[in-house]
Amino acid sequence: MTQLILASTSSRRQEILKKANIPFAILPPDMDEEAFDKSDPKSMVCELAKSKALSVLNKVGNDDIVLGVDTIVYIDNVVLGKPADRADARNMMKMLSGRKHSVISGVCLVGKNGFMKNFHVETEVVFNKLDENEIEEYINTDEPYDKAGGYAIQGLASKFISGINGCYYNVMGLPLSEIYSVIKNII
Repeated sequence: MTQLILASTSSRRQEILKKANIPFAILPPDMDEEAFDKSDPKSMVCELAKSKALSVLNKVGNDDIVLGVDTIVYIDNVVLGKPADRADARNMMKMLSGRKHSVISGVCLVGKNGFMKNFHVETEVVFNKLDENEIEEYINTDEPYDKAGGYAIQGLASKFISGINGCYYNVMGLPLSEIYSVIKNII
């Protein structure tokens, strides 16, 4: 029987798959995310997702499908990763305040039988204008520090978001509908 193997330790990705009742196992990827060129964000996330999936492929069964995903926040030709500290989180919130940005996820589904599907999904997110107090209050929480772009659409930052165009779950880190359309006849 074919099993979906998630090449990620992200609790958000696990939560999304569980809520959708998609069975999966977890194998953490083994790779260096810093080694990728950030000048083309769509290619970068696709390559990162592919590297994550391939890093665990030799550890899975012959019929299994490995899912690698990488998600970034992109604004003004800048990739916003996870904030390094409070100052970084503050700067990210100021960049996002009152503006539209993109959340781009690279997805790679791969199997030992030669199957591979590698693609990206982009969602536009619009933030309300934030004042200094809102930014300071937000960066004083734990939420910004382990998330690309320094925010979680499903968390405290939800009150700052005035709209999205695209997949909500992509902003959480797993473009569920697009992934499901690939795996529904395999798993």
